[in-house]
Formats: sequence, structure tokens, C-alpha cells
Amino acid sequence: MQGDIKQIERVLKALANKRRLLIIKYLKAKKEATVGDIAEFIKLSFKATSKHLSVLKSADIIEYEQRSLLYFYRLTSPLPAPARPILTLL
Repeated sequence: MQGDIKQIERVLKALANKRRLLIIKYLKAKKEATVGDIAEFIKLSFKATSKHLSVLKSADIIEYEQRSLLYFYRLTSPLPAPARPILTLL
């Protein structure tokens, strides 16, 4: 029970930011993207975008795959249960 509450809190905190919601919306549309692509879309620096991606990753909302020197981010499948209703709104 306590673990469920912690997961819900982590997911809600991760989603309580407009830049991170924009990242999720972008990944929902594009399926996957690099940090550079995401940073350009949300009009934020590479470093700041990476920090937002790290928050989303720690909440298990996104995952990444390294190909050569690039990291490609995508939404996790399946998404954490607390995130599903919110992501349907985006």
C-alpha cells in the first residue's frame, strides 16, 4: 500500500510541470525522439531538457534506448497506472 502511494506521488509530481507535459505530448505524437529534438520543441536548453527527462524517467513514464551516441526517448509501455488518465488528455 505504501509503495503504491509513493508511486502515485512520484508520477503526479513528474506530471505537475508544463514542460514535462509538453515532452509527453511530443513523444506521444512522435513515438520517440532525441534530447535535441525534444529541447528544440519545448524551446529549452539541452541540459534543462535532460533534467526534465530524468524526472520523467524516474517516474517510469519514459524510457530510452542508446543508439550510437544518441539517446532516443519514448513513453513506457505499459504506462504507470496513475499516469494513464492524464496522458489521455494530452
